[in-house]
Amino acid sequence: MSRSKVKKLIDAGMVKVNSKPVKASHLISPDERIIVQLLPREKPAFEPEKIPLDIIYEDDYLIVVNKPAGMVVHPGHGNWSGTLMNALLGHNEELLDEGEDFRAGIVHRLDKDTTGLLVTAKDELTLRRLSGQFKAKTVERKYNAIVWGIPKKPQGIIEGNLGRSNRDRKIFTIRPDGKYAMTSYTVLERLDFLSLIELKLSTGRTHQIRVHLSHFGHPVFGDPVYRGRGVNFAGLISYQREICGRCLKIMTRQALHAKTLGFIHPASGEKMSFDSDLPEDMKETLGILREEN
Repeated sequence: MSRSKVKKLIDAGMVKVNSKPVKASHLISPDERIIVQLLPREKPAFEPEKIPLDIIYEDDYLIVVNKPAGMVVHPGHGNWSGTLMNALLGHNEELLDEGEDFRAGIVHRLDKDTTGLLVTAKDELTLRRLSGQFKAKTVERKYNAIVWGIPKKPQGIIEGNLGRSNRDRKIFTIRPDGKYAMTSYTVLERLDFLSLIELKLSTGRTHQIRVHLSHFGHPVFGDPVYRGRGVNFAGLISYQREICGRCLKIMTRQALHAKTLGFIHPASGEKMSFDSDLPEDMKETLGILREEN
């Protein structure tokens, strides 16, 4: 049980020491008798929906899913249905019993139009243990992205503090008063005017990869927010423009995929590692580039 839930019980007078209600600041002494009366769980406000899920792995404790493009992870403004949370509740309605704070066991998120692997928990203890691994930065996460241009170095590190833009609060930018963020990259394939790269996160800030790559001068191909659509048309010659136009019609989103996910199983202690294929739009884009290359 989380600390916040325990605090709610104490504040509601549901925790008694020697038959008397106490405050959260009470210091426990030997031989005291503590009785906790549990409150009924609050039912989540979000409805289960029978949405197909690409489940990579599932056991009694967790589920690893391969999220498609266009699916929001958690309900919010403008997206109250059709989310991964709705789909998880529809897949396993027992998650409803964990209460609204549990959020269907969602541990981490991907942007709406970023595809790839996510791990979710089936109970609160598993959720806390997985969240602890993310906080401790021991989770292995590798992304593949198609980016504009050819990085000068085959591998490197991008650093830059991230914060919300003053012009548009829905997007992020590099700013000195932002939160520290670090992304490592390795060039996997050079394809004329684009590159396929692998990325590793040392931090997990919102839009981190997309902002870092745009600031680095190599925006994610197709990204409508961070300079990824037509950003380098001026520097392309005629045949490259034709290829680029074909690829942009296919790649209507950012070409970013969470490909690899590794963590320690919260119950067994076993090292778990998962890998996923690139989605079809990225495969098709790479296929055109390789053929022309």
